[in-house]
Amino acid sequence: MVCVSSECVSGDEKPDRLVVATWNIEWFFDEYTGDNYSKLAKKLSAPNREEWDWRLAGVAEAIAQMKPDILALQEVENQRILYYLTKKLEEDHDLTYRIAFVQGRDFYTEQDVAILYRSGLVEFGRRVQSSEMLSDNQYHQVRKHIFATFEWGKGDEKERLLMVNVHLRAMPDQADTRRRQARLLKAWLNEAIARGENVILLGDVNVDQKYSEATAETPVGILRGVHTSTTDDDLIDLHDRVPEEKRYTHLIFKQFDRILVSKPLTTDEEGKKDLVLESVAVQHDACVRGEKQDENHWNIFYEIDQDERDLSDHYPVVAEFGFK
Repeated sequence: MVCVSSECVSGDEKPDRLVVATWNIEWFFDEYTGDNYSKLAKKLSAPNREEWDWRLAGVAEAIAQMKPDILALQEVENQRILYYLTKKLEEDHDLTYRIAFVQGRDFYTEQDVAILYRSGLVEFGRRVQSSEMLSDNQYHQVRKHIFATFEWGKGDEKERLLMVNVHLRAMPDQADTRRRQARLLKAWLNEAIARGENVILLGDVNVDQKYSEATAETPVGILRGVHTSTTDDDLIDLHDRVPEEKRYTHLIFKQFDRILVSKPLTTDEEGKKDLVLESVAVQHDACVRGEKQDENHWNIFYEIDQDERDLSDHYPVVAEFGFK
């Protein structure tokens, strides 16, 4: 038996397939602002119960359309609204999810990240910098992140996956902060990658980084391991496997959201039923409502007719793996 937070679960059997998705669901805050302290969080919460019910139902419907086994979410308010979401998924779509959530440290926006999952979770939590890292100016704390470890199967056939869901610092003038956050995340993951473990880093990196432009000084390049001379610490950016015209993950056609994986997840290990990547896509249709995607909805989001209003300004990125 392994304890996950206050719950204990036994080892889960390997599913035939594993669908992993990341989605920034843009200020997923309910109408109750009594637990919000920042002016920004109060301003961008749902204005009333009717609008929150629309948002909750729409996001649940989109998740049911994708049916991910593991879903990394960004810009959620708190664990309470995640409970509402999982309840909606169960009642309206007969889908059961559990929640991995740890309070973050972004007190300006009050946004957090979370993971919804269907099976396999054995451990989750946050990480902090060591004293040595704190004294080294090349790192910067990632205020919104969660680490999670999954296991399926038993004995020699056990398959393990380490995942980290991230939301890096926003705004164009914070490029150096994002670079330092990327270095920190990579430093935390390097040992697991070097050991040949299954590792997935996914989320909103908040930089429009084309695959071909990833260098040693860009966040995506740093996360990929471009900045080091060895390939032992490399992660593979799955955006390279999405058709170029469909790579945008934001309504202003930016590529902010990514899934990066370690090499073992892209190759089939002989003699073992292990996880192997099969496909990856940006699913614009899961988010867009009406005849076309929103052109601009940041200041008028709840003024747009519900039938035409997109669920978020970001689009889900979905990767499918098979146990082969």
